[in-house]
Amino acid sequence: MKLEIRTRVANAKVDAVFAHFNRELFLQLSPPFPASKLLRFDGCKTGDWVEVELLLPLMPQRWLSEITEESHVAGERHEFVDVGRKLPFFLASWQHRHTLVQIGSEVEIIDAITFTTPFPIPAIFVYPQLKRVFTYRQPVYQRVLANLG
Repeated sequence: MKLEIRTRVANAKVDAVFAHFNRELFLQLSPPFPASKLLRFDGCKTGDWVEVELLLPLMPQRWLSEITEESHVAGERHEFVDVGRKLPFFLASWQHRHTLVQIGSEVEIIDAITFTTPFPIPAIFVYPQLKRVFTYRQPVYQRVLANLG
């Protein structure tokens, strides 16, 4: 299943916005539910890892992702991909392509997610939850990253 969320950030430069893709931003992007604890954040470069514990009631779940690729064109575009290596029970596979593109005086952030669930039917239930989590990020991106550059 695929999910794509696009967010425009005003008065920003793509290189400055990408420079703020760090631990502090990651923590701000985490919604209140499900609550989570960041265990590891290496960065956004190939070979980096991010590990989160989802604090689900009665069954905490670990989520470990590896940054498997990255590319950039200075002043125009930054992109990196994280792939789930250890996933919570409701996911069988996970790939998240983060793309930042300069469009005039704005930066567009594209979160393109491809995921599968252990069984076909639960994807119907997981999709709206993931959409909610990534939609939650939009005002955070706009508030924290606007006017950078």
